Amino acid sequence: MPIADSVILDGDVRIHHPELVNLYGCIIGDGSRVGAFVEIQKNATVGARCKISSHSFICEGVVIEDEVFVGHGVMFVNDRMPRATNPDGSPQGEEDWTVEPTRICRRASIGSNATILSGLTVGEGALVGAGAVVTRDVPPYAVVAGSPARVVRMLEQRNHSPP
Repeated sequence: MPIADSVILDGDVRIHHPELVNLYGCIIGDGSRVGAFVEIQKNATVGARCKISSHSFICEGVVIEDEVFVGHGVMFVNDRMPRATNPDGSPQGEEDWTVEPTRICRRASIGSNATILSGLTVGEGALVGAGAVVTRDVPPYAVVAGSPARVVRMLEQRNHSPP
């Protein structure tokens, strides 16, 4: 089942190809749209009026606030030091690591194929360029690009405020 019973769809959520997504234990806000081949894991939240484009991965611990754009193939990370096994060689389980929460603030935009490392905040109205690797917090209304992502300019706040 691509959309688990544990998913909370708040209001008018549009999932264009429900048979081509993997959603479980997450919350998706009113008016949000989810493209094909998207996975949203448990304990992840997508706010209202967001657009999650195809082939994106939103892992546990990611909070996406309202009116955020997530481009195609965006990857989120929730563990900076992942390991398959413990020092004794036994397989790691959920009890062996701690989720590092990531927050994408209201009206931010994440360009296609960007990677957002764990434990970071992308500020309100910020723009992450396509293919960027975000390794540190992004200030509100900043445009970042590159690997690692660096601020290339600042946006004017008034141009990105709600009507």
